[in-house]
This record gives sequence, C-alpha cells and structure tokens, in this order.
Amino acid sequence: MTTLIDKLLLYESARLSPVEIAFLEEYAKTMGPLAKALNILQSEADVQMGWLLPTLTLLITKLHKIRTSCRYCKPLVDAVQEGLQRRFEDMLLEPEFIAAAILVPKFKTSWTSEENVIKLGLDYIKDHLEEDPSHQSPANGSSASDDEDFFASMKTSDGQENIKQLEGYLASKVDHKDILKSYPVVCKLSLKLNTTLPASAACERLFSTAGLIFSPRRARLDAKNFENQLLLKRNKKYFSFSK
Repeated sequence: MTTLIDKLLLYESARLSPVEIAFLEEYAKTMGPLAKALNILQSEADVQMGWLLPTLTLLITKLHKIRTSCRYCKPLVDAVQEGLQRRFEDMLLEPEFIAAAILVPKFKTSWTSEENVIKLGLDYIKDHLEEDPSHQSPANGSSASDDEDFFASMKTSDGQENIKQLEGYLASKVDHKDILKSYPVVCKLSLKLNTTLPASAACERLFSTAGLIFSPRRARLDAKNFENQLLLKRNKKYFSFSK
C-alpha cells in the first residue's frame, strides 16, 4: 500500500494539491509500520510464534510516536491502536507467548521495558524447563544416594543446572539462533514454544493455490496428481527447468 502511495506521489504529484500531498505522505508514514509488521508475521521463513509479541509491542510503540506528530491521521492511528488492543490484549499478557519471545535469541528480554511482562515469561520458562538428558543419572542405578555418597549434597541439582543455562543464555550477547545449541535445556523449550507460525497466512496461501489448480475444468484430477501439482506450484523456486 505504501509503495502505491509513493508511486502516486512520484507520478501524479502535479495533479494533487499541497493538502492532498501532505495527507498522502502522512498516511504512508502512518501505515508503513503496520505494513512492515504484517509482512513479518505473514512470512513463512525465519519467523516463529516468539516473533508475535515483539512485533506487536514495537508496532504499538511506533504508532504512539507517530500520533504525536500527526495532523490528519490521528483518528486512523487511534483506530489501529484500539483494534490491536482489542484483538491481542489477552495475548500481550499470555505467559506462554512471552516465554516464546524471550526464547528467540534475537529478542530475549530487550523487546519490552515492562518488568512485570518479562517476569511472567521468565516464571513460565523456569516452571517448564525439563531435565537435560546428558545430566540424568544412569538407568542402572549406579549413582550414589545421600546415604552412600557423603558428598552427594554438594552436587548441582537439575533445577540449579537449568537456571544456570537460562542465565547464561540471557547474558549472552549473541543474537543468532545457533546460540541455543550451547544451552540444551533452553533449546528444547524454545523449539517446543516456537514451532508454530504467528499467522495462518502460509496455510491461506496454500489453500489459495489449491483453489487455482482444482478449478471446475480440472475437477477430474485424482488425489496424487493434484498433490504433485500443488507441491510443484508452491516450490517452483527450488526447481530449474533450463536446458
């Protein structure tokens, strides 16, 4: 949408009055962050559920800053902010979604300044961290109990080890997802919470493509042929048919 407005201002500015140009420029500035946020959340690569809250939080912040300098689009900004709050109010305080965002190395705890929000996410993470299999006791029961091993109480418990991994992850300055490999317990929970996409756009694109293939004139396609054509259509960028 903002691209269309930019083109309109570029090629039709001679036909527009100064007020119309000022309105369109402000409208493009207002809707730009919303368009970018939609593109991020509708992407099919490099985006997981943990991207939802940081994207929404930053979008709300940007809209708030834009509103202070708006002359024509304040009602539009108010409507967008009201819609975001009404649609995502519960999600913005959902511990599972907050934890998912914290467990994305790109964001961690830097995406919001609300300490109570971060606390909700960290409490959820601490409650759901599972034991690291590499630190479990041998199955044959060869590990000594407190009665058998005088120094058993000095050994680090699984809970303490989990907290150490979480603290190490949060303290790391690396924002690439490979950092999760250094913290197996954190990585396992991150994969669990961030497997799903934050939007259904990918599914909708798939159904849309399927509708174009399975048209009334091609209604006699069998299931295998239809599935193969859909697979090729959605993955054509991976195929090269050049001689």
